[in-house]
Amino acid sequence: MYAATKAIIAGQIRAGDGFPSVRVLSKELKVNPNTAHKAIASLVSAGLLESRPGLGTVVAELPESSSADRTRLLDNDIEELVVDAKKLGIGAEDVLASITAHWKRLGGEGGGRTKR
Repeated sequence: MYAATKAIIAGQIRAGDGFPSVRVLSKELKVNPNTAHKAIASLVSAGLLESRPGLGTVVAELPESSSADRTRLLDNDIEELVVDAKKLGIGAEDVLASITAHWKRLGGEGGGRTKR
């Protein structure tokens, strides 16, 4: 569910795009169909997916997501990074310097906000 939420909010999956059925999702992810159904139902109740007669489940039309909305998607990853850094005795300044170096290496601009 997290991966689907992330892809929808990040715009990797667009409004109107089809979403896999419970059967397809459970087969592809190798999970129980009840688990797949719960995940889809959760995405529908969150307003990220909608059921359309004759089309099945599709990505819902969402308002433009803010930078804060997209940043919240990284909360768990950031927390894991901070916990690992603390375990290794790495200070915040060194972590930020490393993130900045990786950002620049991957073609990011100076760390400012980017448009969707």
